[in-house]
Amino acid sequence: MLKVRKAVIPVAGLGTRMLPATKAIPKEMLPVVDRPVIQYAIDEAHEAGIEHVVFVTGRNKAAIEDYFDRAPELDTNLEMAGKTAQAESLDRILPMAGGTTFTRQQSPLGLGHAIWCARDVIGNEPFAVLLPDMLSYGPRGCLAEAVDLFNEVGGNVLSVEECDPALAHKYGIVGRGRTAGGDGFEITSMIEKPASGTAPSNYYINGRYILQPEIFDYLATQQRGAGGEIQLTDSMVRLAAEQPFFAKPFSGRMFDCGAKEGFIEANIAFALSREDTREPTLDMMREHLRVHPPEYEAA
Repeated sequence: MLKVRKAVIPVAGLGTRMLPATKAIPKEMLPVVDRPVIQYAIDEAHEAGIEHVVFVTGRNKAAIEDYFDRAPELDTNLEMAGKTAQAESLDRILPMAGGTTFTRQQSPLGLGHAIWCARDVIGNEPFAVLLPDMLSYGPRGCLAEAVDLFNEVGGNVLSVEECDPALAHKYGIVGRGRTAGGDGFEITSMIEKPASGTAPSNYYINGRYILQPEIFDYLATQQRGAGGEIQLTDSMVRLAAEQPFFAKPFSGRMFDCGAKEGFIEANIAFALSREDTREPTLDMMREHLRVHPPEYEAA
């Protein structure tokens, strides 16, 4: 069985839920504490053993490509100022030479189409997909856990989490079958945003996928679905008629940084998880609640 060496990260979206900030800044470059969201996705991919990342970009996303390149003027200024730690931190984020590819999605035709745009770089091997808006938080990265299950059972693997059953209509939901590989299970069905009361479970797809290359054949002929876009889920349903799909419940938690609430919560959670920012963050939160308690009591 081939190992998962490559990953696709789609970054062509407009980020309309985070306007007006994303009018000028790619949503993937919004910072969580002191690193852009896209950096967390890259770190997660590398932790899972990914060797090559394919970014599927769109218009006005040049900042992402620049971020993963050297900035000679900045390097020189840091060196002259003796800021060795900062210079070393910039060196650490540089990908290995030849370890990234950028390809353009010229038209906003949906997630499925974005993944299809990476077909020639991926070739004939299994690959991962990471939606960078979804920020992994836990002792281990979400993709690393999914890769563990893949190495055990093969096929296609989707990372999932449980949601409030009353909110299942907001997500892509999977049906639960037999147990596979510890706490994993076989997927019996996949439904994108099921009507209220019709969801086969409360397990939702949380933005991490491991797919076999045959998915590209289905994406090439996939008709537009929800929202008039080519949906990845629609092609996965077709592929599931021929290949097994498994789900790996994530032991941590995902934050949706494409939404204001998730972005704010991620900043708080990651700030509290770091030794250098934990106490200052707690102090600021306590002081803010002390000074403004009537506002929150009224709410």
